[in-house]
Amino acid sequence: MKVLIAGGAGYIGSTVASACADAGITPVVLDNLVTGRREFTEGRPFYEGDIADGPLIDRVFAEHPDIDAVVHCAALIVVPESVADPVGYYRANVAKSLEFADHLLRNGCTRMIFSSSASIYAAGADLTVDEDSPLAPQSPYARTKAVCEAMFADIAAGRPLRVVSLRYFNPVGADPKLRTGLQLRHPSHALGKMIQAREEGVPFQVTGTDYPTRDGSGIRDYIHVWDLAAAHVAALHAFDTLLPEGGEEPGTGSMVINLGTGTGTTVRELLDAFNEVTGTPVPAVEAAARPGDAAGAYTRSDRAERLLGWRPRHSLTEGIRHSLEWAAVREDVLGGTA
Repeated sequence: MKVLIAGGAGYIGSTVASACADAGITPVVLDNLVTGRREFTEGRPFYEGDIADGPLIDRVFAEHPDIDAVVHCAALIVVPESVADPVGYYRANVAKSLEFADHLLRNGCTRMIFSSSASIYAAGADLTVDEDSPLAPQSPYARTKAVCEAMFADIAAGRPLRVVSLRYFNPVGADPKLRTGLQLRHPSHALGKMIQAREEGVPFQVTGTDYPTRDGSGIRDYIHVWDLAAAHVAALHAFDTLLPEGGEEPGTGSMVINLGTGTGTTVRELLDAFNEVTGTPVPAVEAAARPGDAAGAYTRSDRAERLLGWRPRHSLTEGIRHSLEWAAVREDVLGGTA
């Protein structure tokens, strides 16, 4: 099997590419390197460019006519940034995805796995969700994911494209073999901020302390990125069982699957786990919520296990440990750049 990974030089896309390669699936990487890293593409067929670039997509398929499916990870993902630049986010995440879908159809590629987000959910009173929960995205970033899901479902209802949308919860960790990890030295998510606070010897800011959670801080479902990548491999193998080609009823060319652990961890609990792993506690200070942030949610669904035979294997502690191990080697892998 051969798969095109759009955004395959980014954190998640490159990890998916490694998981595919380890499973005997050949990854072909497409990335414009706006946030991705060329170092993460070494040893793999790589095309530098944009998903909206029709001639480039045509060339990829001309040179790799045996591509069986596409994993679409190409997106901008920073919530506060999306609040400041909604036009840029809708252009990159929605408009270009529409062009990409058109290019795939023109080249006869009918299988897509779409990287979606659990941030599109309206969490219930207990802050849990499943795939049938109502949607209420709280930021421009989250709304771009919801719009793309709806757009792909509409396309799949009338065209041969079949789309499995994987709704990610909150990835942590790195490739356990440390081939790839977060590109940024100082990522904007909570665990990244904890690592930065530890490095700089400053307190960690708990942003948002009056959410309806057990301790007032935001709650998330932290899933190890390697488990997330393994779910993509499982979805690729199961794709034609999930969405058979030909003969399906109208409107059944798309489906969604949550990828989470089923366990909610608050930011304060994450800091406790972080301090336990490091053995050198980082103090906390309270701060206002960031623009676009929400209380959060965690999954109560077992759909991924039922349909993909997948469940997470790595603990939160392993995710923290692998994140710290990656932070220690990141500059050697990426040359010390930001």
